[in-house]
Amino acid sequence: MQQDISEQIHPEIITIQNMLRKIDRLHLPLASRRDVESILVRQVSKEIDRALPWQAGHGRRTATISILIGQAVGLNSVELHDLTLAALLHDIGLLKLPHDLTLGLDRLDPDAYVTLQNHPRLGASLLEPFFFLREASVLIAHHHERWDGSGYPYGIRGRFVPLGARILSIADAFDAIRIPEASSRLRRNRIALRIIHVAAGTQFDPELVTILSVLQESLPHSELVEPSIHCYFDSL
Repeated sequence: MQQDISEQIHPEIITIQNMLRKIDRLHLPLASRRDVESILVRQVSKEIDRALPWQAGHGRRTATISILIGQAVGLNSVELHDLTLAALLHDIGLLKLPHDLTLGLDRLDPDAYVTLQNHPRLGASLLEPFFFLREASVLIAHHHERWDGSGYPYGIRGRFVPLGARILSIADAFDAIRIPEASSRLRRNRIALRIIHVAAGTQFDPELVTILSVLQESLPHSELVEPSIHCYFDSL
């Protein structure tokens, strides 16, 4: 008998939960708390990378793109912070799927694809108990909804999908598009943008796709160097 999805526990989840619990217990002034949360959650995203090496760096790149779009649409500092945390952690629900689905998503049969559609909901339920991730967990829950209502896991559409989730959806897809023949990151970005344009008005909010086009030259052309704070968790 197949094990229920909710019973799947990837060993890395325990480590990640302990890290998030320490962040949640921090007592810092609001101004510095957000900065520390962002840095520490980037460390958590590296734990996700270790568990899902086939998509290493995806969370951090998605966060970079999400921030650019969020700034362009006028999100305030709190909204940008929650969007950043959501982007860094948006695929954490994959760790609660059956083990064979955490090895890569290149070839999925119909049953496996249906199972995969649970990962936004599972990720949100994993993060919701942490107070500092309450808003981020909502964005994660909806980051695979579609503008036309044909997305998952809830099938909501248009502006009923939270703005941050619509931004995250585009940033996630933009970074995930694989173009092996692209000779440079810049060329790869241009081709990926054309693909995103095809799905404007169906999968993606068309206004946000237009904004992404305007931001094209600002998109990352290479991996960014992330701040490191390796010993912080040991001292909390």
